[in-house]
Amino acid sequence: MKLNVIEMGEGSPVLLLHGLFGAARNWGGIQKRLAQRHHVLAPDLRNHGESPRAPGGYAEMAADLCELIAARGLRAPAVLGHSMGGKVAMALALRHGGMVGRLIVADIAPVKYPPAMRGYLAAIRAIPLTEGLTRKQADAALEPSVPEAGIRAFLLQSLDFSAQPPGWKLGLAELAGSMTAIEDFAESGRYEGPALILSGAESRYIRPDNHELFRRLFPQARFAVVEKAGHWLHADNPHGFLAEVEPFLA
Repeated sequence: MKLNVIEMGEGSPVLLLHGLFGAARNWGGIQKRLAQRHHVLAPDLRNHGESPRAPGGYAEMAADLCELIAARGLRAPAVLGHSMGGKVAMALALRHGGMVGRLIVADIAPVKYPPAMRGYLAAIRAIPLTEGLTRKQADAALEPSVPEAGIRAFLLQSLDFSAQPPGWKLGLAELAGSMTAIEDFAESGRYEGPALILSGAESRYIRPDNHELFRRLFPQARFAVVEKAGHWLHADNPHGFLAEVEPFLA
């Protein structure tokens, strides 16, 4: 599958992988900063943004990245993934370790998570996409199911209001059919390269009892906490996030 990619900078290659319901553009300022020293590629993962729609879990998403790495002639890029993108990064490293120079996992563990994201998916699918729908109206429609204003704003970034009626830049049906695989993580094996595991100080996505599993899959894993940050640690505290990421990539 040919993925849509935002690409900038020169130097050693770095892939940035967004989370569920996100897009390449979510990396914004982080990508620009890293591009001062690196060749940084941020793809829209399948069923997100401008990339094609097709069912698939982590094996398929990792295969998409193998195709991208080969097509661009990238030599062992560093791979940084947040949330679902972190699981994609781990799957790529475990399945195709020789293609990954180093690994950064941002606030996700290699475990199965409860089906909380299904609620968000149901909420956005329930918004009536009528002619003339405004962002304010869509936000109001989401609010009963998604009371957190920040999460609503994040989800609505993928609703294209320039189209009439507006349309989602997400493969909603394909994501619904793949949600069981996305919630789970059934990968095994070992990745022997350098690995940095980041968690937000205010997030509970990575628990202390996950560290043993990380070390089993990624023997060189080291752990760091980004202060004043929750699950969206790169958005909550970009300075603290970059303070961990940039030295690891150097």
